[in-house]
Amino acid sequence: MKAMFLCDKAGSVEKVYATEVIRTLGISDKVYRKTDIISAKDDFKDTEVIFSTWGMPKFTEEELAEYLPSLKAVFYAAGTVQAFARPFLSRGVRIFSAWAANAVPVAEYTVAQIILANKGFFRTSRLMSAGDVGGARSVMGAYPGNMDETVGIIGAGMIGKLVIEMIRPYRLKVKVFDPFLADAEAERLGVTKCTLDELFAGCRVVSNHLANNEQTKGMLCGSLFQQMVPDSTFINTGRGAQVVEAELIETLKNRPDITAILDVTYPEPPKAESEFFSLPNCILTPHIAGSIGNEVHRMSEYMLAEYRSYIKNEPCKYEVTEKMLETMA
Repeated sequence: MKAMFLCDKAGSVEKVYATEVIRTLGISDKVYRKTDIISAKDDFKDTEVIFSTWGMPKFTEEELAEYLPSLKAVFYAAGTVQAFARPFLSRGVRIFSAWAANAVPVAEYTVAQIILANKGFFRTSRLMSAGDVGGARSVMGAYPGNMDETVGIIGAGMIGKLVIEMIRPYRLKVKVFDPFLADAEAERLGVTKCTLDELFAGCRVVSNHLANNEQTKGMLCGSLFQQMVPDSTFINTGRGAQVVEAELIETLKNRPDITAILDVTYPEPPKAESEFFSLPNCILTPHIAGSIGNEVHRMSEYMLAEYRSYIKNEPCKYEVTEKMLETMA
């Protein structure tokens, strides 16, 4: 079985695939680009397996038929495959993604923010650090802490479910908006299903984990943010385009008690003139919720395990189907 690394982003494979993983795979560590395939297509016609990560090039179905006619599987050591997957799947190429591995640090980031938000960390630290000791002490009583408080989760996919499981020991109640979440699964998770309006109006912290597709663009708008309870927090680790940012900005200007924690924006990073940079109740991080540093090695380890199952014709855990693309981030 001929396998290779394919990636157009310099350094990504070296960063994500640890030396031991490459050694275990038993393939050349040379990384090819799409241009390499096009310029010497006869050299790749018998390629059956591709390993990749951030920087996986896009192909049309016609290009795949011409340049990679023998391709059977792609192992993508990163999260979303939305940008490239469909032509491969249409050609019958199986795709495996490390979305579950990438979900772990996103969930960890989210849980950390939820716990701090319920303690009033963001607002009180802002006041205390500015020397307003009285102000910090006066608002700290507005925050309930974490026992028996209600958290809202938007989207109960891989990341949303992992967040729910991780916060269970804190004895937090959870409301979920997800039209695809079955009642039986909601019961298993111990959550209450609700509408978006009910979630924003009834939860101290709201965290977005919506799937990234055309239907979710602009779904989180001003009318929702305006309903947020006093001293609440909105966390976005989903996608910036899912938020009507101008309306979120207007709400933050009118509601200094609300805090927004944005790890993603649209565009990303925000434009230099964006008011996100000047709003004291907006906290921006540079898309750090996903795998960074040594955390990225987890993704290649997941794909190594998938590959082992694949070559043994054993069940695989993280295969992506066309149906899944409708709801995946």
